[in-house]
Amino acid sequence: MSKFTAMAAATAVGILALSSALDAKTLRLNHNNPEDHPLHKSMEFMADRVEELTDGDLKIRIFANAQLGTQRESMELMQNGSLDMARSNASELEAFEEAYGALNLPYIFTSEDHYFDVLSSDIGDDILAASEENGFIGLTYYVEGARSFYANKEINSPADLKGMKIRVQPSPSAIRMVELLGGNPTPIAWGELYSALQQGVVDGAENNPMALTSARHGEVSKVYSNDGHTMIPSVVMISTQSWNDLSPEQQDALRTAAKESMVFHRDQWNEMSDAAIEQAKSELGVKFVEVEKGPFIEAVLPMHDEAAAKSPVVADLIDRIKAKAN
Repeated sequence: MSKFTAMAAATAVGILALSSALDAKTLRLNHNNPEDHPLHKSMEFMADRVEELTDGDLKIRIFANAQLGTQRESMELMQNGSLDMARSNASELEAFEEAYGALNLPYIFTSEDHYFDVLSSDIGDDILAASEENGFIGLTYYVEGARSFYANKEINSPADLKGMKIRVQPSPSAIRMVELLGGNPTPIAWGELYSALQQGVVDGAENNPMALTSARHGEVSKVYSNDGHTMIPSVVMISTQSWNDLSPEQQDALRTAAKESMVFHRDQWNEMSDAAIEQAKSELGVKFVEVEKGPFIEAVLPMHDEAAAKSPVVADLIDRIKAKAN
């Protein structure tokens, strides 16, 4: 009887373990960066933490390299509930929720600390929550440093951009910025940009230095002109439908894991960005140029007033962001 009891107990444990595994919920998260990118590593950190905080009841499966679709496709899938989670950035999100437009304005942030302070404050939280009725909710931000222009010539002033076709994200703010600087904004999908630069479809692009190495853009664009026009964060989001399917405990765990990953990401970003700059210089032969920012700031500053005039929501956010700098 004791042998039979032991067998029965073992069977019961197995059934309970299987039942627990079946009850566990797995969220699918899609993004367009490679697995060695700091954004992917930060999302892995978040996935590990949420599994730990929920004792395995909630898991996140991450799909890198746009396996489940482009950023735009991911947004649409998430909005209709076909995809649980996605990573995009404030520039592309402006088309889905106007509040993100405040983060996209050139030179809205005075420093890296100002940038992070805004994102981790109630200002950042209000923007993340603003899109709930649009089918998705922001969970956290990942800083990505400052964005600058890169091409095969130095861009030391707005005059150097005249007539140049510059790849931009499909964002009204990005398009307007390049127009004011004298360039021709050309929206192109991220996955198509390398060949577009190589074949001369565009003359240049704008991004942080990591793009030179992780996307190998430094192979086809040999000058990075450091004007630091914008600091645009990545945003990790969840479908409103998927969010409502979670228990309150799971929601709390996911928010906690997401916020912790934001701090984790900041700690690793600068180190990896600095390494990318050195790699771009030594291995790809990219020249880095420091430029006088004054003429760039003067050319695009009207965008702040234009954005405020179009939207009371954005106007309020602009005021709060600028007040945070003090």
